[in-house]
Amino acid sequence: MALARLAALHGVATSYSPSDDLTVQVPDTTVVAVLAALGVDASTPAAVRGALAAGERDVSLRLLPPTVVAWGPRRPEALRALPAGTTLRITTEQGRTLTAADELPLGVHRLAARAADGRTAEATLVVAPERVPQPPARTHGFLVQLYSLLSTRSWGMGDLGDLAELAAWSGRVHATGFVQVNPLHAAVPGTPTDPSPYRPSSRRFPDPVHLRIESIPEYAHLTSDRAPLLQRAAALRTSVLDEDALIDRDAVWALKREALELIRDIPLGPGRRAAYADFLADRGRALDDHATWCALAEVHGPNWHTWPAGLRDPRSAQTARARSELADRIDFHSWLAWLTDTQLAAAQQTARDAGMAIGLVHDLAVGVHPDGADAWAQQDAFAAGMSVGAPPDAFNARGQDWGLPPWRPDALAASGYAPFRELLRGLLRHAGALRIDHVMGLFRLWWIPQGEAPTTGTYVRYDAEAMLAVLALEAHRADAAVIGEDLGTVEPGVRETLSERGVLGTSVLWFERDWTGTGRPLPPAQWRRGCVATATTHDLPSTAARLTGEHVALRHRLGLLTRPLADEQAEDKAEVADWLAYLSRLRLLPEGAGDEEGEIRAVYRFLLSTPALMIGIWLPDAVGDRRPQNLPGTWDQYPNWRLPVADAQGRPVTLEDLTASPRLHSLLSEFAPRTAPPGARPS
Repeated sequence: MALARLAALHGVATSYSPSDDLTVQVPDTTVVAVLAALGVDASTPAAVRGALAAGERDVSLRLLPPTVVAWGPRRPEALRALPAGTTLRITTEQGRTLTAADELPLGVHRLAARAADGRTAEATLVVAPERVPQPPARTHGFLVQLYSLLSTRSWGMGDLGDLAELAAWSGRVHATGFVQVNPLHAAVPGTPTDPSPYRPSSRRFPDPVHLRIESIPEYAHLTSDRAPLLQRAAALRTSVLDEDALIDRDAVWALKREALELIRDIPLGPGRRAAYADFLADRGRALDDHATWCALAEVHGPNWHTWPAGLRDPRSAQTARARSELADRIDFHSWLAWLTDTQLAAAQQTARDAGMAIGLVHDLAVGVHPDGADAWAQQDAFAAGMSVGAPPDAFNARGQDWGLPPWRPDALAASGYAPFRELLRGLLRHAGALRIDHVMGLFRLWWIPQGEAPTTGTYVRYDAEAMLAVLALEAHRADAAVIGEDLGTVEPGVRETLSERGVLGTSVLWFERDWTGTGRPLPPAQWRRGCVATATTHDLPSTAARLTGEHVALRHRLGLLTRPLADEQAEDKAEVADWLAYLSRLRLLPEGAGDEEGEIRAVYRFLLSTPALMIGIWLPDAVGDRRPQNLPGTWDQYPNWRLPVADAQGRPVTLEDLTASPRLHSLLSEFAPRTAPPGARPS
């Protein structure tokens, strides 16, 4: 009982309910390990009693929590609970002094309280708008994995120049309102590099592998070096587009890095030098830490846990000496971050110039690699010895371990959510919207003690109100919408809370059924308005694969099916037939069943008939691609994150081919009459 009370005091669950009729008890050993990661000793009964008494005493005497939230003009609940006679002083971001009677401006302020009995307290006060900004109008756009979008100018994988071209073309020709991309976060270097964009070294800075080298102004001053670089780039591109090779991120980065080392020898002009200096000043210590980690990784390898002891601490004297000794390499990596930032800015500006109401939608991964730059630089904010994952469910009886260290909720609160604020601000610099992967993590995450099976983990709760307030404030400042990936198991009340704050959800056609009633496809009028409606995601089969059953055949070839192939195929065919019959009844399939292109158009006609604010078109669907970009549950059995967009026969399709594709234009013509803004040029 004492352990359960202590766990509850720190937001650690001692049981969970995977379904309404089942409650699972968490092993005591897990609870003790998680509490230890939060700095709470529960190793013995005496330690539990002592920690519980101290924790309950602190709560009873505390005037204010570490972070207080105010939604708009409403007085925070924490202030209404203060003892009579307590005086308050608020110091705003701008340095002004206010009292509780003054109107609170939006922002992150300091709050000081003094009770009549002499107790004092200080806290961070987050004053946030009640809702995040909404898309200015109903719109549609592409969902694309940037690396997969090769043009005839790419150096072996899609880049920011290709992204800008896609945005300019689709916005002007097809009146699209956005392009949503995979996370562009910096990867952990290595051979081979982990190709997954969802396990990055840093979420605070993008990866320079996405640079369009020829768009760097100083590149024009290279002379004899340009031809060999372009020849090798063409070879990389040709191997993917014409020789059925996989996208080789390591080879692409090796060539781009060679080019960048040459370009760096060309001095910046005065204006460019001033812009770089502004960037260094704006990103401050975060950038210095990131670049320092990159420089140290060149010397000692990409796993900071194996570095000399002194270098494992970013604030140590040994690390300070290393910063001085490696100043040139630190500047190189800072310069790379600046170049990437400028090309992201240019891509977003291109999208807006093309008439896009939103432009780029960036993707925030749920966590970072334990050996990477963020985990090194922000060690106090991460829970040592813990990994994020998912509990067992109907789809995976063994649970999942994603190998990502979780943020400590207590450290976030004590810092006024500074790491989260900084992360959001960086991602929203050049975005019209932000997608948050596994948005349920703002409420709770499944923590797994290191070395243990995912089944032995437990949920740890975060202050969702504070997390959402920070999110709403930063989105407001950037005038950006927010999309939450809320697929899978979602605890009661989460979707309602997100909707109340204006966070859009994610609705995938195949999952939208009347689960509490008939189980049949959910009528379009009953879909929620506040969502991105789409037919698939990067973790799911393409629409062509779903309609043809190719996704079942693929999983069979890889030995991933848990039931006989015939049973899986029969169930899949029945589900597809159910949907096609429903689309026919709605008169959305005039081509008739058996016409694959017509069936795909019907799927998107259905999405158009819902009230969804945003409709996402999976770019590979437009050319009939059957291959998933990622097949969960596989590693080396399938080329996850390394496939170019391809046609129905598996032949890679360039950006230029896409823009000329009759099949793509036919699909996009379905959108022109309904969602095109006034004055937009028709397809």
